[in-house]
Amino acid sequence: MTDNLFSWTKSIELIFIWEFSSAVSPSSIGGSAVALFFLAQEKISAAKSVSVVVYSMLLDTFFFLVTIALLVFTLGPIGVRPGLISFSFNGYMYSLLVVWFFMLAYGLVFFYGLFISPDKIRGFLFWLSKFKLLKRFQKSLLQIGQDMLHTSKELRQKPISFHLVAIISTAGAWIFRFLAVNFIILALVPDVSTDLYTQYLLYSRGEIMHSLAQFSPTPGGAGMVEYIFGGFYSDFIPKGITFIVALVWRLITYYPYLIIGAIIIPNWIRKMLNKKRLEKAGI
Repeated sequence: MTDNLFSWTKSIELIFIWEFSSAVSPSSIGGSAVALFFLAQEKISAAKSVSVVVYSMLLDTFFFLVTIALLVFTLGPIGVRPGLISFSFNGYMYSLLVVWFFMLAYGLVFFYGLFISPDKIRGFLFWLSKFKLLKRFQKSLLQIGQDMLHTSKELRQKPISFHLVAIISTAGAWIFRFLAVNFIILALVPDVSTDLYTQYLLYSRGEIMHSLAQFSPTPGGAGMVEYIFGGFYSDFIPKGITFIVALVWRLITYYPYLIIGAIIIPNWIRKMLNKKRLEKAGI
């Protein structure tokens, strides 16, 4: 997405920082704002930073929109949670619909702003900046509007192959992340079948649980995810080992980012400070 501006090593470093910021910030906020800050400190323009982050968010959003609809359509209510036999009103189905339509709303706004009419988004931000409450953010809002124009122009000039690779990479990253639950359950609960339907059902529960937890006010969904985990897999995991399975899952998919981020970020900050010191000295 940065047109090979970063090496593989640098990309991995920044991805770990991004994941760390997502892990320590409320899930409903995520690490995108922090990612913008970190990218801005590198040798990358503001427009390119906005392009990478916003396009990544757009790809993530449409992945969830498409796959959640596909999972619910092919599996029915049972794909959402054990015991659901119809699409009639219940708390989980209602929450899923709210989350899905919310993602659809802001996904369409991002898509419209990037690929259809970025000048209208810039005009809307300019209109917002006139309000007294937002007056102090006027410069930032206008800059974001201008960056959206540059981002839109750059993305629309990309070949189809660029977008296809981005879509496949995004889908692959999310699918393998959710499949981690499948493998952990298979390792710890030997009675679970390995047939395709069962694994597809396990995957569906994992993605839907993640989608609902993304709107948790706690950092990385901590607490909420562990609390709801057992309910989503109660027909596969015996009650006595639910906590162990949930703990192993979080140890693999959540806590490593906290540890690695705590190691990488101080080193990254030191490098950035040294770079700025050298730039000031004219070296």
